Amino acid sequence: MVSTFLTPYPHTQPNDLASLHLRRDQSLPVILSTQVTSASDQGYAEGVVTNTRFGSFPHSTIIDRLWGSQIRASKVDTGSRGRPGRAKKRKADEALDESSQPSNVAGEAGVKQAEVAESGFIHVLPPTPENWTTSLPHRTQVVYTPDYSYILHRLRARPGSRLIEAGSGSGSFTHAAARAVFSGYPKVALDTADTNGKEGEADVEAPESVKRRTFQAGRDEETGNHGQVFTYEFHRERHEKVKDEMVQHGLDSVVHAMHRNVYNDGFLVYDSNSTTTPSDPKSSPRANAVFLDLPAPWEALPHLTREPALDGRPSVLDPDSTVHICTFSPCIEQAQKTVSALRRYDWIDIEMVEMQHKRVEVRRDYTGLQYDGMRGANAFAADVDEAVSRLRDVEKRLKDFHAGKPADDGSRAGKRRQNNQQQQQQDTASKLPFNEGTLVHRTEPELKTHTSYLVFAILPRAWTEADETAAQEKWSRNVKISPHAPKSQRQMKKQAKQREKSHKQNGLSNDMSDAIEAPAGVEEGHMHHS
Repeated sequence: MVSTFLTPYPHTQPNDLASLHLRRDQSLPVILSTQVTSASDQGYAEGVVTNTRFGSFPHSTIIDRLWGSQIRASKVDTGSRGRPGRAKKRKADEALDESSQPSNVAGEAGVKQAEVAESGFIHVLPPTPENWTTSLPHRTQVVYTPDYSYILHRLRARPGSRLIEAGSGSGSFTHAAARAVFSGYPKVALDTADTNGKEGEADVEAPESVKRRTFQAGRDEETGNHGQVFTYEFHRERHEKVKDEMVQHGLDSVVHAMHRNVYNDGFLVYDSNSTTTPSDPKSSPRANAVFLDLPAPWEALPHLTREPALDGRPSVLDPDSTVHICTFSPCIEQAQKTVSALRRYDWIDIEMVEMQHKRVEVRRDYTGLQYDGMRGANAFAADVDEAVSRLRDVEKRLKDFHAGKPADDGSRAGKRRQNNQQQQQQDTASKLPFNEGTLVHRTEPELKTHTSYLVFAILPRAWTEADETAAQEKWSRNVKISPHAPKSQRQMKKQAKQREKSHKQNGLSNDMSDAIEAPAGVEEGHMHHS
């Protein structure tokens, strides 16, 4: 199944997961559908409808649109919903109307054509780990975008990596990790399903990028180097929800979700439905990146070693590459215990990082009497001079009023004052607001992350005598290793005096001799290698 998280099609398709972008930090995930499949979607003549604060949006107006398109709100009759007693009568009336006049449909028989509303719109975006994080159903604390972007960078997660995640939770980090390690779809994806991954749409041809990704994945699968995420969750209900989400989002070929207590049972790939056993070498995920979002990460570290267990279980780490690990702990005491355990199990380059990510809001501040009437402006005096000028104008108007003079007399001064007011109004209307005001900035008041400590460490690959011999055979043909005998300062001074004496005899200065010696050495080295 082709996932819209990884390789979205140019247009929205039925049964696709779409992200309806409402505001900068607010989006709504929906499954696009042309048929009513749940009781909450019944009652609309336009079919399945999603209601937001910006209006109602029938799915018939969203399907088959380019990603990123602006979708106008529609006029939807919401008053007829919730009246099951009149359902039969309404269906009979609709059948009578359809027999007398042609039905106005929107791609589906019996679905009313949506009428565009006067205001309200949204944007339909393909799902990404970023907008999924802001809109997912929270089951546990969520690893937000600033955290998991830095974590994946430090874990060296890239296409083809094999990553272990302990603590699936709400699935935020799982989606981001799946995108980071994705190197293509397995060959079985096109053998067992159509190119679009949905029933009844086999005539839709897959994009060329998907075809290339599928071929590459099949080749990687033969060598065992295809990217994959192995996620473990102790809570059964959360595990089942994460597993269902992976299937719905088309990530089940990249993410292997398992219900496991990793403290006791480790990270081997097996479950009740699997044919492999814990002692089978194929049960090892051969991971080169590990992320532990656990209350006690130090209790899971005994299962992350390169040596096989005493009962014959293989190591879960890749023996041919360096392994990077990250632990996510909210308390400093947890981080201290984790660091101590990492040192006991030969992890090196241990480092703790705290993430405090804040956005900087940049805007223009419109303060002054000249911005009176502008939306979002502060119509107050910007300084003392402007306040005094305004006060004098008010006092003059008040004095003229009490003196019985009309505000718009026929005198030359009155006409000049009226012209000045009209000119000021025209200037205010013609000003460009984006080039006015004072440019100010401030940080957002709240952190969009959790206060947690990230502990990073590296476990280098095991280097045996066989590896050393193979490296020498590979590189010794191009590199000549000569033993280095240390010299005393007396010997070095003696050699320097001899060189200086020989240079004087040849009539060369020190600078010229150094310039000649450098290319001579290069030429000698070149002749030696040839």
